[in-house]
Amino acid sequence: MLLTGSVVADSSTVVEDGAVVVDGSRIEAVGERATIREQYPEHEVDSYDVLIPGLVGGHVHSVQSLGRGIADDTELLDWLFDYVLPMEASLDAEQMEIAATLGYLELVESGTTTCIDHLSVAHADAAFEAAGEMGIRGLLGKVLMDQRSPEGLLEDTDAALAETERLIQTYHGAFDDRIRYAVTPRFAVSCSEECLRGARELADAYDGVRIHTHASENRSEIATVEEDTGMRNVEWLDEVGLTGEDVVLAHCVWTDEREREILAETGTHVTYCPSSNMKLASGIAPIAEYVDRGINVALGNDGPPCNNTLDPFTEMRQASLLQKVDSLDPTATPAQHVFDMATVNGARAAGFEKLGALREGWRADIVGIRTDVTRATPLHDVLSHLVFAAHGDDVQFTMVDGEVLQRDGEVVVADADEIRRRANAVGLDLDEYREDARQIGP
Repeated sequence: MLLTGSVVADSSTVVEDGAVVVDGSRIEAVGERATIREQYPEHEVDSYDVLIPGLVGGHVHSVQSLGRGIADDTELLDWLFDYVLPMEASLDAEQMEIAATLGYLELVESGTTTCIDHLSVAHADAAFEAAGEMGIRGLLGKVLMDQRSPEGLLEDTDAALAETERLIQTYHGAFDDRIRYAVTPRFAVSCSEECLRGARELADAYDGVRIHTHASENRSEIATVEEDTGMRNVEWLDEVGLTGEDVVLAHCVWTDEREREILAETGTHVTYCPSSNMKLASGIAPIAEYVDRGINVALGNDGPPCNNTLDPFTEMRQASLLQKVDSLDPTATPAQHVFDMATVNGARAAGFEKLGALREGWRADIVGIRTDVTRATPLHDVLSHLVFAAHGDDVQFTMVDGEVLQRDGEVVVADADEIRRRANAVGLDLDEYREDARQIGP
């Protein structure tokens, strides 16, 4: 296949009248359209206004997609324990599959081709199968919770770790290696020391398995961990082995000097989730400091109940603007840095090689975007448009590993209308959560 358009190969390379050639699951060539057309005259041509690398959701909760809007205007721990966890606990295997499929559909529709996905305690198989069917690339993991957990989610530690190992053996490298495994403790508040150390042992036992958890998202969480352990959150995670190049920590909003040193020294990845942190009033992550220390920062949406959208373009805009207003510096976190967070940095955090840029020999994860919209008129700078003005609705084409998932704005690997119908049917059973959320007020 030969794709033409303005090619944004990476944050510093734009070929205005360009083309990308795909052969199987890899990119065979990238260059000027006229030259590529001459070299590959027999290839089928598909044209879009702008071609970019597939975007990477560095921290999402696909299975929370049915809870969009049920817990507005609450802080993190109340949001989690009063609304979101009870919702997760209420879902059976079929409903979990519907929730995950709905989340993956939104990601595919809006240009996210790879996700680092924090599932739930039960029915993880349903989400893994949904990801495989949808064709998305992902680093997925069943959640571990063996303390301070509501009914339906509290697990025996040994049983939880054993189930994790079964899932690793079943799904790590599945679906032509599009799906890999991350051992996924919910966070230190809901996981015992035995559970956290067991997570590290499992990750070490299997090549390529990574670790994904939350850390230092808000002050109440940190205070709880300190009461339990006598250490701040990142210090405690480092103590039990949950730092390193194979670890992705979501949020890291409230870290001190020593914790930032730990993140840098260990090569631990951080995922920045600005919209979620704003909506839950958790705070503003010190992204500029992380970048200055050489810490790899990815970009994530978090879950629909604390973001309301999995649109990666909305998240890119928020990522830059929040850092600018926090520092009172208009040069903070420019478009180039944010685009890297959403592409190559996210791929690095997820552990997928040769992903996150349009380069010869790299994985053919490609997104095509329309710019025949008022928001893109006039189009002075395509990268600026992508970060500050584009929407997920502008995505017309989505490819993962050379397989077309969406063409001309229509998902071709699934019946999107049927997915939404099934999700609405399940959503009617969640009205009690929505009603509770409406009653929250001053």
